[in-house]
Amino acid sequence: MPDVDALPASAPLKPSGPSLHGNDNQVIERRSLRDYYIILRERLWIALPVALLVALTWGYYKAQETPMYSSTATMQFERAERIVQNEQVVDTSVRSDIDLNTYLQILNSGRLRTMIAQSLTPDEVKILQRPYLKDLAPGVNPPSVSGLIGSASIASIRNSFLISITVANRDPEGAALLANRYMEQFMRYLIDYSGGKNEVAVDYLRTRGEELRKESEAAESRLQDYRRKHNLISLDNSMNIIGDRLKTVNGMLTTARLGRLDIETLLGQIERMQQAGGSLLEIGYISAYGTISTLKAQLADLNKSASILSERYLERHPKMIEVANSIDVVTAQITRNIEQSIADLRTQYVKLQETEASYQREYNEAEKDQLRLGELSVEFKSLENQAQVAKSNYIQILDRLNQVTTSKNLENLPVKPLDRALPAGAPYTPQIRNIIKTSLGLGLLVFAGVAIGLSFIDDRVKSAWDIEGFIGAHLLGIIPELNDVPDTEKHSLVNSNRTSPGSEAFLSVYSAVKIQSKLDFPKSILVTSTIPGEGKTMISCNLAASFARHGKRVLIMDCDMRRPMLHRHFKLTNEVGLIAWFEAGGVLPVDPFTDPALGIAKVDENLYLLRSGGRSKSPTELLEKPIFGQFIEHMKQHFDLVVVDSPPMGAVTDSLLISENTDEVIYVCRFNRAFRKHIRLYIRQIKESKNELLGIVLNGLSARRIEYYSNYRYYRSYKKYYGSQS
Repeated sequence: MPDVDALPASAPLKPSGPSLHGNDNQVIERRSLRDYYIILRERLWIALPVALLVALTWGYYKAQETPMYSSTATMQFERAERIVQNEQVVDTSVRSDIDLNTYLQILNSGRLRTMIAQSLTPDEVKILQRPYLKDLAPGVNPPSVSGLIGSASIASIRNSFLISITVANRDPEGAALLANRYMEQFMRYLIDYSGGKNEVAVDYLRTRGEELRKESEAAESRLQDYRRKHNLISLDNSMNIIGDRLKTVNGMLTTARLGRLDIETLLGQIERMQQAGGSLLEIGYISAYGTISTLKAQLADLNKSASILSERYLERHPKMIEVANSIDVVTAQITRNIEQSIADLRTQYVKLQETEASYQREYNEAEKDQLRLGELSVEFKSLENQAQVAKSNYIQILDRLNQVTTSKNLENLPVKPLDRALPAGAPYTPQIRNIIKTSLGLGLLVFAGVAIGLSFIDDRVKSAWDIEGFIGAHLLGIIPELNDVPDTEKHSLVNSNRTSPGSEAFLSVYSAVKIQSKLDFPKSILVTSTIPGEGKTMISCNLAASFARHGKRVLIMDCDMRRPMLHRHFKLTNEVGLIAWFEAGGVLPVDPFTDPALGIAKVDENLYLLRSGGRSKSPTELLEKPIFGQFIEHMKQHFDLVVVDSPPMGAVTDSLLISENTDEVIYVCRFNRAFRKHIRLYIRQIKESKNELLGIVLNGLSARRIEYYSNYRYYRSYKKYYGSQS
């Protein structure tokens, strides 16, 4: 790999990944076959058991099917050599596809199945029942003859006059027997219904048919004349109409009569009450009429008031007189209402009498119409029966004439057997070979479907495609799992000059950062992530050490003021730093190395550390002040590179505030930890803050996964880069 430092600092570097600012050419990443291979390998132990279960279940189910045998018989239809023009002779030859399809329908008809069932001998029935006997429960009868026949597949062979009859059965001899019986009974059907009757019978049937046709027409004519004479569309319909009319009128008549009787009873009660001198208010109809109930309540209240006043005053007292007058007025109103109610009741009685009389007259007229239709029905039915009998006789003669119409020469019957069916040597189902093939195909399909489906459901970052294809950011590098490296040494792998996959990976990230960067030194780089524990602090330390090893003066700033960790990794205290400097007045130092509040410590050659200077619950007070951005710019006057370690973006908003004052951003993502949609959201926010996103570092991959990704990914990046320089 060429030395990246050998490139001139002013040489423009063309990024190999898509730019988030939209100014560069967009690179669309699509999953390749290698990506899908990785997906299948990663989900092998989930998808494989599911695929095996589905394939074995389906194969076992198909293997348990009842063995079935099939046999095929073939018939041939031939065209007639001459045209039959005699109208008394039926030509049964096949002249078109319509004729052939007609015979196919006959072969599939229930009539032919009935003929086959009737032709089976007891011994043949036993052959068909033989495979069912071993599966029958005690006391259960075997299938009937019609059920044993089953279904046949009748088909015409393309571009020929051949018909194949294929029958499936649980017994090979039974399948051959039924296929041949289909062919035999079809030929018998053609012989019985298309040939062999004498012409004398045909002539007699034609003459008799003509006579019966005339008799039928005459009987129908007499029936129509009788209908027109008596205005009868249909006797049954007319009888139904009259019957419905009688029912309706009878119901209305009964209702009117009952209403009249009710009022008559009520009037009688009123007359008896008047003769006895009783109170008409005791009758429910009168007490509920009009405002009588209200007046009764008023009268009761007045009587009560009069009773109370009589205890205090004499009869001539004005209040007593006033109450008495009110009682008289209410009593008079009640009397008028009673008279009005009786008058209304008598009016209703008269109306109901008239209505009852009207319904009675209508009922009498309907009865007369019904009696008239009853008298007509005798003659009408006689004429109708004569017409039906004449028509039935005519239809029977026509049917018989069609049955006996035949060709003169039986040898012209256009069908003959070609190949008889033979018992099959092996069942056509189940076929173990086909079941195995289908099970394997189904298993592979389920395996791929489950693995790829899970890859779409699981939204966590698992591959380089998730970063370049889905998130749309450049992959700067892949950091392997460092389980064999002690935690105290992970943050100083590059400084320790150890030859390990981890140190080489950080140097690869260093090279990719230089390739992707568009800015010259000095500059500042923010390192952030989505959630805690993704390794951004480790990557910040080793990336800064990589630049320091290549001769750059580098400052690491610990801006994670809520949970500072850098001082621990370099075994320093955290009493001085950003927070201490800010509390001391926050004045830009002329020489930052001598400022006691900052306490910048040299941790390695060309590598310096600026600690957080303590913890803060609200670090945004410092990060939002203009002095913070001025401080970073001031540090760029003393250092070639300022690497800022910030809190995770998914936890707090500190990183967005810091990113406004830095030049470039590196995003750290740990394998199978953060969700792709969250990363894409935070990267969009970084884009809106006008920062240049160099790319994403994928951390925590196993050696096997790195082997899948890194070779062709990095080769592609470097090939693109060096190709642009040539």
